[in-house]
Amino acid sequence: MNPLLAIVGPTAAGKTDLSIRLAAEFDGEIINADSRQVYRYMDIGTAKPTKEERALISHHLFDIVDPDEGFSLALYQELARDAIDQVHRRNRVPILVGGSGQYIWAVLEGWGVPEVPPDDEIRKELEKRVEEEGNEALFRELKELDPEAAEQIDPRNVRRVIRALEVCRITGKRFSELRIKTPPSYDIRILGVAIEREALFGRIDERVDRMIEMGFVEEVKGLLERGYSSELPSMSSLGYREIGRYLNGEMSLEEAAQQIKYATHRFARHQYSWFKPNDARITWIDPQNMSRVTFH
Repeated sequence: MNPLLAIVGPTAAGKTDLSIRLAAEFDGEIINADSRQVYRYMDIGTAKPTKEERALISHHLFDIVDPDEGFSLALYQELARDAIDQVHRRNRVPILVGGSGQYIWAVLEGWGVPEVPPDDEIRKELEKRVEEEGNEALFRELKELDPEAAEQIDPRNVRRVIRALEVCRITGKRFSELRIKTPPSYDIRILGVAIEREALFGRIDERVDRMIEMGFVEEVKGLLERGYSSELPSMSSLGYREIGRYLNGEMSLEEAAQQIKYATHRFARHQYSWFKPNDARITWIDPQNMSRVTFH
C-alpha cells in the first residue's frame, strides 16, 4: 500500500518544524490538516509555515478559500484525498500535518460525513438561545444528548455545537453515531509531537508575543478593511476576535495578548481529546531529539 505519514499534536508543539525535516529526509510533500490555515490573508494568527519554509518543500491545501467562503469537512476530505493521490503519483510521501483532530481522523479513518441538510428553523432557534442563554447552555444540552460528540467539540465553537444539535434533532440519532468509517488503503504511520505542558504553554506565550511583533494587529486590521466581518466563522480563529476587540478600543493590546494566550492554553488541552496519549496508533516523540515518549 502507498504510505501516508501523519504528524499530530497540540498547537505550538513543533509539528511544522518536524514535518519539514521529515519531508526533506524522506522525499515528502506536506498536506495541511489545520482548519484555519485553509483561509487566505490569515497567515500570522494561524501560524502558517513561512514563505521560506513553503519554498523548501511542496505544501498543499493552504490559502484555498477566502475568509467569507464556506468550507466543510466533506470538502476538506475530498481535497485531501486528491492531494494525497497526486503526491503518490509523483512517487513521493504525503505528510498530513495539523492539529485539527476532525480533519486528521476524517482522512485517516475514512469518515462518511452525515449528509443531513441544514434546517433553518432549528438553526435560528438555537442561535437565538445562544444570544439569550450563552453558548454554555447549548453545550450542556449536547453533553446530555451526545457525550461522545461533546468530548470532541470545543465549547467555544458555537457553529459546530449548533450543527451537532441540529443533526441530533433532525435524525433523532446521536451525531457521533452517524459517522461511518471506511479506512483508506494507505500504509498509515502517525507521529504525535509531545512536549511537557508547562514548556508547551511557554512556547504558546512566546508565539503569541512573536505574532504581535510580526504584525498580527495589522493582519486583522487588513481583514476588516477588506470587509470581512468579525462575526465570520473564519474570524473565530484563536486571536482574531481578541485583536478585533483591541482595534475597537474594548481592551488594551496587552489584555488582548493575555486573553489569546489563555484561550490557546485551553485549546491545546482540548486537542488531547482528539489525540489521546494512550492511543496505540500514535507514536509519541520528543521533536527535539526524536526520542520516543511514554505517558504515565
